[in-house]
Amino acid sequence: MSAPLKLSFDVGCSPEHAFAVWTSGIGTWWPPDHTVTGQADLTVVLQEGVGGRIFERTTDGTEHDWGEVTVWEPPTQLSYLWHLRRDRSDATEVEIRFVPQGDTATRVEIEHRGWERLGAAGDEWRDRNRAGWQGLLPHYVAAIDKGEEA
Repeated sequence: MSAPLKLSFDVGCSPEHAFAVWTSGIGTWWPPDHTVTGQADLTVVLQEGVGGRIFERTTDGTEHDWGEVTVWEPPTQLSYLWHLRRDRSDATEVEIRFVPQGDTATRVEIEHRGWERLGAAGDEWRDRNRAGWQGLLPHYVAAIDKGEEA
């Protein structure tokens, strides 16, 4: 069984803002190279609430599902099934917690788990996702740092 990926980092804003930028503001910071189509002018959507879809929409209206929200507790916790570029039956789980660190900072704690669902390919996908998170998270931090509105 593959161990979960665990990442954490601090951002200079309230948990409310960190949560909002991750969720309703996701389209402002999610890079095209972390999508199905790679198109620069697509829209990334994370619908609020349990059952909300996570998907990309191209300019011609084609939608590619990436996941589904399973826990929605603003501004402290968000969890979702994640199957970007995979079948939904192979979804892994992402849990994100937004923990206050005083009045002006938030610790973002991410646990990405469920690799055993992928059988023998689990370790490879875990490693690929570790690299994916390392390429993705600087975009989120930059959106927070430049004061992106959600």
